[in-house]
Amino acid sequence: MKQSNIRKTFLLGFGFFAISITWSVYNAFMPKLLSHFITSSAMIGFVMTFDNYFALVLQPTIGIYSDKVRTRWGRRMPFLMLGMPLAALFNMLIPNYIGMGTLIIFLISMNLSMSIFRTPVIALMPDITERQHRSKANSIINFMGGIGALTAYIVGSKLWGMSFKLPFYLAGVLILMSFAVLFVGIREKRDVLEYEQAEEKVDIIAGLKAALKDANVKYMLFAICLWFIGYNGIETFFTLYGERYLGIEVNAASSALAFISLSFLVFALPAGVIGTKLGKKKTITIGIIGTMISFMLLAFCKAIVPVYIVFVILGAFWAMININSYPLLAEMAPQGYLGTYTGLYYLFSSVANIISPPLLGSILDKIGYKYMFWYGFIFFIFAFLMIRKIKSH
Repeated sequence: MKQSNIRKTFLLGFGFFAISITWSVYNAFMPKLLSHFITSSAMIGFVMTFDNYFALVLQPTIGIYSDKVRTRWGRRMPFLMLGMPLAALFNMLIPNYIGMGTLIIFLISMNLSMSIFRTPVIALMPDITERQHRSKANSIINFMGGIGALTAYIVGSKLWGMSFKLPFYLAGVLILMSFAVLFVGIREKRDVLEYEQAEEKVDIIAGLKAALKDANVKYMLFAICLWFIGYNGIETFFTLYGERYLGIEVNAASSALAFISLSFLVFALPAGVIGTKLGKKKTITIGIIGTMISFMLLAFCKAIVPVYIVFVILGAFWAMININSYPLLAEMAPQGYLGTYTGLYYLFSSVANIISPPLLGSILDKIGYKYMFWYGFIFFIFAFLMIRKIKSH
């Protein structure tokens, strides 16, 4: 990659940084806030998916619309201009709830705001990056995302010990800072490859029909859905797992998640290089197998120190999956349909986020937290079977 392209990709990484810190704070601390009002793990899981019902419709629709819209700021930037400031505002309102009703309102509003800009900011990566460099570019923006998650788990955990409001304030301020960097640093008409060609009108309905008839696209989307079901449920309930099964404090459990983020951060760039050299499909397959082994090991951990060690291993394999999955799907997209395919990516990940927390919460209510990691293991088996069906990429 050229030096100028690397610089632009790092600037774009601030968008993923903002997304990552928000979801990390949300997943680490929101279940605890909800537990003040709700005792059932299944109900906590259900409330945690409220946002995804809206995202299920909004993110694909916005991705499709961002392929068609034409403004003085470009196709993607207007959505960032609206969504990021609103997301910052509602992040900072969440800890100022007055009863469960306002907490739910702020929670939903924040996630709706995130849905407005999430697909467009991710679609900018393949917009400004040559096809052969997308794994490397995705590794850079995920590296920035890893910094966001690490900030949430380490700094956020310490701030939680001072006041439960502070992690949410941190997320809000950093979203605003990230937006400022993106708005100043990225100019679509200057930075997007073949911008004029990308500006040509596209037939979205025909593109969607073609995508969903493509066997490779279908297997890829199902694999994405399955591994996010396996991973998201565990991430959502790990702080309660630590408190109720391992017997540690909530902030100590959220700090443990930092080991995954740190490992992901360190391994993000190598995962992009490996994906470029070995191929994205093969690298993802290795990542899935490694994640399955990690879940098996975690199922037998009864103290937090072994969990730290396995989380480091898990973070590396999770990077191999995440860094290469979106570029693999983007490779399948025809010219002019990157926003649409990005929307499909988030449609299937949103389905996973809707299914997983209440499903795992119901299981935990029935059989307890002891078997939580086997849940992830099972869904990664199914993801492995799907990825194996994709013809070579």
